Amino acid sequence: MNKIEHIGIAVSDFKAACSLYEKLLNTKVYKVEDVLSENVKTAFLQSGPNKIELLEALSDDSPIAKFIAKKGEGIHHIAFEVEDIRVEMARLKNEGFVLLNDEPRLGADNKLVCFVHPKSAGGVLVELCQEVHS
Repeated sequence: MNKIEHIGIAVSDFKAACSLYEKLLNTKVYKVEDVLSENVKTAFLQSGPNKIELLEALSDDSPIAKFIAKKGEGIHHIAFEVEDIRVEMARLKNEGFVLLNDEPRLGADNKLVCFVHPKSAGGVLVELCQEVHS
């Protein structure tokens, strides 16, 4: 894992959260995107080398809606950049981690993604991200 790629934050009111984090980080949202495979709307902000992803549910049965219903708004996941997501997935499986995806899928911000189950990662939902090259 090369670096922390971003921190994902679950929000209930997308517009209000974008405004709040723009003020907090003193920067503008640089990308808004619906990720239909995850049933979520995302916004990205960058502060120096750090990125924040705001996540709002697109429906009541999305993972973000379920997360907020159970735990409230707040940090949802931490994402790590990887060179080769399939190699990293195999390594983690071999180390005994439980993956939520058998194959990486296309996520937000032009990334292949895979999630590690929080029960096998000390209670933290971990996302692996690999840049998709054109």
